Amino acid sequence: MSTPVIQVKDLKTYFQTPKGVAKAVDGVSFEIPKGGTFALVGESGCGKSVTALSLIQLVPEPAGYIAGGEILLNGRDIAGLTEREKRAIRGNKISMIFQEPMTSLNPVFTIGDQIMETIRLHQRKTSAEARTLAMEMFGKVGLPNPESLINEYPHRLSGGMRQRVMIAIALSCKPDLLIADEPTTALDVTIQDQIIELIREVKESTGTAILLITHNLALVYRNAGTVGVMYAGKIVELTATKNLFRNPMHPYTVKLLRSIPGGEKRGKALDTISGTVPPATSYPAGCHFSGRCPREMEGCASVYPELTERAAGHTVACHLHDPEFMAGGNSKPLRHEPDALPPLTAPYAEREVLLDVRALKTHYPVRKGLFKKITGFVKAVDGIDLTVRKGATLALVGESGCGKTTAGKSIIQLIRPTAGEILFKGSDLARMDERTIKPFRSLIQIIFQDPYSSLNPRLMIKDTIEEGIKVLKPGLGKAERERKITEVLDRVGLTPDMMYRYPHEFSGGQRQRIGIARALAVDPEFIVCDEAVSALDVSVQAQILNLLKSIQRDFGLSFLFITHDLSVVEYIADEVAVMYDGKIVERNSTVEIFSNPVHDYTKKLLAAIPKIDEELVKLWKLPGK
Repeated sequence: MSTPVIQVKDLKTYFQTPKGVAKAVDGVSFEIPKGGTFALVGESGCGKSVTALSLIQLVPEPAGYIAGGEILLNGRDIAGLTEREKRAIRGNKISMIFQEPMTSLNPVFTIGDQIMETIRLHQRKTSAEARTLAMEMFGKVGLPNPESLINEYPHRLSGGMRQRVMIAIALSCKPDLLIADEPTTALDVTIQDQIIELIREVKESTGTAILLITHNLALVYRNAGTVGVMYAGKIVELTATKNLFRNPMHPYTVKLLRSIPGGEKRGKALDTISGTVPPATSYPAGCHFSGRCPREMEGCASVYPELTERAAGHTVACHLHDPEFMAGGNSKPLRHEPDALPPLTAPYAEREVLLDVRALKTHYPVRKGLFKKITGFVKAVDGIDLTVRKGATLALVGESGCGKTTAGKSIIQLIRPTAGEILFKGSDLARMDERTIKPFRSLIQIIFQDPYSSLNPRLMIKDTIEEGIKVLKPGLGKAERERKITEVLDRVGLTPDMMYRYPHEFSGGQRQRIGIARALAVDPEFIVCDEAVSALDVSVQAQILNLLKSIQRDFGLSFLFITHDLSVVEYIADEVAVMYDGKIVERNSTVEIFSNPVHDYTKKLLAAIPKIDEELVKLWKLPGK
């Protein structure tokens, strides 16, 4: 049997912090054969990306260091190499596609300079030879017109094109191991499909081993041969992909799988995981998942479960599968969560129209020359019609650049449209000036894609939420405002004492809850959700979707849900409008769109969705009684 491309044995990567040693990776072992794909999944903060940085020898020093274990690349231990030896491996034998291509590409150099630097450094090519190879790689990854594109800067490319550039750079030296760290996060479903297909083709043609890090479990199901489920610095389940999805054994794995939204769960609450991943400086002495586990027993927090083979080729670290532990006196159940979840929906009866958008256009002038003469227009939104009913959700879907966000901002008058009518409760918002529209501002709100950038880092949460109340509800006194803030924080699952913290003190999911609380504080009737869950872990995403559905049920809110995640659309939306190049090309009920799409573009979008077989979903039961 041939030597695996990469063998990781009991890897430990620690960080020195003011609060003590953070054990980000705490004894991880796995291997990847030539041409194989190993997926590493888990919530943010579990150690996935630090594991990847350890393999490519990019752990930030001096705080971070490899505290133990082996990293064998083609049988050679690379953990203790000199810095010069590490540089010879990075980008050559081991390459990495980073999660955010815009921040990993140098903005002051052309994309051609950046790929040619890698080729000249590792392949000892001349500038002319490197340029030729660079254009070949750009062609292989599907970038149009490599001859002209090679002189472009990163900011002039779309997200999908920048990701292709990163792949071209990573593959330019034909690495033995390619690390893909969330390579498709926040990409359109069609671009995501192209990127994954490209990685698959490269793997098959060169035999490159792939380490895929992602929170998209459907992507794992369709593309990985083996899966490692990581939690709080350790792998808690490791097996072939088909085994994991047919018979998940760890409660954490089951909870992750059951958090995935989809059409079969419409009208029901999604499964969620209570609490958060514990900080790496203070893991429990026993099972790291204790405290969050729905099947926790008396001895779980004090006795660590070893990763042990419990079925053929299926290893799991859980006391529920340890006969000796279960026969002992420390296996008394502390909690038992039922498999069935309560319904979470409002009946979709005949509802009044709350918002009626007619022939909406938003055009941007293109100015050129010394006198900035208008030479044309970018037709971001070009005559769309939308209807949103009270207490209902309309999803607006399509690829990046099709005009979705511009349409949402135009509807709520954050961008002034060029033409058309926006009838909200019978009043045309498009015809109003700022003074006339002010009474409507509290009724129409928006939840942004990135809650961190939309929250002022210098303001406490109390001040952030109170700011909107002061402006839009000036009649409320200080005591009434504080009562309102306490109410909305409680409604979104946050405690009142959190209002005195700053945004950086919260997780991504908590910051998104703060964004929702800010919108709810002024008693809206209509909310635009602009990619509100696109970059969240599947478990946090489930919490936010449940929250949105519950507040819609309780307050009768209407949502315009802008997203590229069609599995979320299938779960949450009542109706769907498909947008392409500034126009609506198809609009229908969610059930009809997904079961009987008519437009070719809609069919293309749906065909690109990675899906898990519905029969497997029925098998995901929590272990134990």
